[in-house]
Amino acid sequence: MNLINCPCGSGMAFQHCCQPYHLKAKTAPTAEALMRSRYSAFVVADADYLYETTHSSKRKNHSKKAYLNSAKNTKWLKLEIVFSTFDEVEFKAYYLNKKFQTEVLYEKSNFRLEDGKWYYVDGDFYS
Repeated sequence: MNLINCPCGSGMAFQHCCQPYHLKAKTAPTAEALMRSRYSAFVVADADYLYETTHSSKRKNHSKKAYLNSAKNTKWLKLEIVFSTFDEVEFKAYYLNKKFQTEVLYEKSNFRLEDGKWYYVDGDFYS
């Protein structure tokens, strides 16, 4: 079986890293694991997972269609975790812009643990 490296940069195979979260076989055990799995969901255009892991108080601002459009219209290159705490993850996500130049999405994301599941709440962006 050909195992594809997980887009999140863990060094593990996708099937043994983020994919079980996408398939609802497991739930992300930490805010960082959820962040990594959400990045992977953008790479593989899994809009359902992105929507479902967005906190319910923020979903009105993030439709499945918007997530799908964003995922399909962005060529993600790699994820770099700068640091993480219990409920915050600071990261750099590298992607190609329309001119095929590398750009960086630099964000400190906030997460909330509710009923044993982690959710993305919001983030602060840096340049």
